[in-house]
Amino acid sequence: MYAITGITGKVGGALARTLLANGKAVRAIVRDQAKGASWAALGCEVALAEMEDAKALSAAFAGAEAVFILPPSEFDPEPGYPEAQKVVDSVVAALKTAHPKKVLCLSTIGADAKEDNLLSQRTMLEKALDELDLRVTFLRPAWFMENALWDVGAARDTGILYSFLQPADKKFPMIATKDIGILAGELIQQDWTGKRVIELEAAQRVSPNDLAQAFEVALKRPVKVEVVNRETWEDLFRSQGMKNPTPRIRMLDGFNESWIEFKDSGRLAKKGNTSLQQVVDALVAGDSTDDRA
Repeated sequence: MYAITGITGKVGGALARTLLANGKAVRAIVRDQAKGASWAALGCEVALAEMEDAKALSAAFAGAEAVFILPPSEFDPEPGYPEAQKVVDSVVAALKTAHPKKVLCLSTIGADAKEDNLLSQRTMLEKALDELDLRVTFLRPAWFMENALWDVGAARDTGILYSFLQPADKKFPMIATKDIGILAGELIQQDWTGKRVIELEAAQRVSPNDLAQAFEVALKRPVKVEVVNRETWEDLFRSQGMKNPTPRIRMLDGFNESWIEFKDSGRLAKKGNTSLQQVVDALVAGDSTDDRA
């Protein structure tokens, strides 16, 4: 039995479909029964659990050969990341009780960054799981190509791509969520010992200019990049309702200054097959389900 959190998103969904295609038993862990109906129809067992509920998670993990951990993302966290800490504590307690044979954790590029930033929430989870007497694979994907969903409206209506990643010609590691899910489906079925880190990015890195070009093709109209001045970020994010924009700002700094980056330290590096154009075409067409919520 493979217990899958985050199954209603693209990553968890692709992972579950891979397992089902291989004839594996899947337990879909969802927050409400309605979201589990489609997975029950595919033959999955359904378990109800919030990621902050250690008791419910423990029951959902019970008897599983392997567990997939996809923690919720908090984009405007309180200082010190108490929301993430609550999830970390719950997941650790549940894994200690259920003690599955192996764990696959969806982490992120930058989980090993030394400077505090929004991705430090995944650093906290990695450190906690690293202390468990369990076999754990940490899958660290690059920046999601699907984050370009936020740019569809402006690119379509104004022909402008407002970019916080800069300069416009700098290429950044990115990946399609479909490829994360496919690789996750392969990894969770493997045998390994101890802890391992696997990094994943697309075959080609992507610049803001490349993204604008992809939107031009998909929208059939000119699209140009307009870099958003670093000095305006805090006021802009606060005007959008954020209460604590510093972690997000520092994450963007990390990408732009290259201290959030994949490191050459003997990790198993993988490449995805989905192109940026395929992702942007799907976003423009309205296929926008993702794993950010």
